[in-house]
Amino acid sequence: MSDKSLTRCGTVSLIGAPNAGKSTLVNKLVGTKVSIVTHKVQTTRSRVVGIVMRGESQIVLVDTPGIFRPEKRLDRAMVSTAWREAHDSDVIAVLMDAAHDKRTKSEELLLAELAKRKVPQKTVLILNKIDLVRRDKLLQMAKEFSDSGLFQDIYMVSALTGDGCDRLLDDFSQSVPEGPWFYDPEIVSDMPARLLAAEITREKLFEQMHQEIPYMCTVETESWEEDENGRLRIGQIIYVARPQHKSMILGKGGRKIKAIGSAARAEINELLEENVHLEIFIKVKENWMDDPDRYREWGLDFS
Repeated sequence: MSDKSLTRCGTVSLIGAPNAGKSTLVNKLVGTKVSIVTHKVQTTRSRVVGIVMRGESQIVLVDTPGIFRPEKRLDRAMVSTAWREAHDSDVIAVLMDAAHDKRTKSEELLLAELAKRKVPQKTVLILNKIDLVRRDKLLQMAKEFSDSGLFQDIYMVSALTGDGCDRLLDDFSQSVPEGPWFYDPEIVSDMPARLLAAEITREKLFEQMHQEIPYMCTVETESWEEDENGRLRIGQIIYVARPQHKSMILGKGGRKIKAIGSAARAEINELLEENVHLEIFIKVKENWMDDPDRYREWGLDFS
């Protein structure tokens, strides 16, 4: 391990409204996929860590659930986790979608709450999706945010193309405090493989299903073992809240669940660099959203 006096290490929490592009940015900065990404809002449910080495600095990026006005228990737990991670971090990075013509209600809520909390940490703003916005509009937006007094620095990036990401990482590397690295420098995430495999299947569920169905489901990796031929066999359960959701996910002749399983297996194969056998079952569990074990597994506060 490098000498403590020469190294830096700290956490940078990314907070933002749903669909601001936090997960896409974390994956881009890390250089590989550590957080699932879909076009639907509120995809990220738990705290996801991506680890980046930049010179002698180890930057621990924390992808948090989107901040919005919560209604259900799960919503409240997700928003509470996002703010908890922000308060526990060394740097708070607020991600905003620069392509919006006007601020959304969730963005206004986030900015108002940030102003009210008066956090002591360095707080920076990242304007994302700059590849979709005219430069004059970007500069005007940056000036308005600078005048708010909430942010010490403002960055402009495209999480999709990577534009602006090198400067962002260079500045993060100097903003985290001096100290020893938290993780082995070869590690890119602290998420257990079992949980990441379940998240990948949930991502494919989001991509295949429409409306509210994905939000009423969760995925759990129930078994993870090698068979007599040394092949990894993974068993997963999709828990649904209502019986009709089960039939919708199965699809006619089981086509929908086969498509979900096939897409998930291909990505898990790539992640683990081996050919796995994936079995997915669907079970109805009406109260899964009120199960403390689910919240504990995701790192959410049930209470």
